[in-house]
Amino acid sequence: QVHLTESGGGLVQPGGSLRLSCTPPGTLFSITDMHWYRQTPGKQRESVAGLTAGGSTSYSDSVKGRFTISVDNAKSALYLQMNSLKPEDTGVYYCNIIHLGLASWGQGIQVTVAS
Repeated sequence: QVHLTESGGGLVQPGGSLRLSCTPPGTLFSITDMHWYRQTPGKQRESVAGLTAGGSTSYSDSVKGRFTISVDNAKSALYLQMNSLKPEDTGVYYCNIIHLGLASWGQGIQVTVAS
C-alpha cells in the first residue's frame, strides 16, 4: 500500500464545479481499478465513480452525467471532475487505487456544497 494525496476539495455553491486530484508518491504499476468513494454522516462509504485499467468507467446513479473520472497514466494520478454540484454531494471523498493486488487509499478530502 502507498499513501495517496488528495487535493481540490473545498466549499462550493450549488451548481458549481470542483476537480479532485489523487496522486501517489511515485508511479504505480499493475493498476487494475481506480475509484472515488464518498462518505456522508450516517451512511456507508459508497463508490461514486470507477475506472478500470482497460478504460471502462462506471458511475453511481446519483452522479451520472455530472461527474467524470479520469487518469493520467504517466503520473498514475486520478481525477474526479464534478460539475453541477448539489448539496447532497457534500461529504468526504476518498480515492482508491488497486495495484499489484493491493488497495491504496487517500486520506479523504472534504467537499461541501452550500449557498
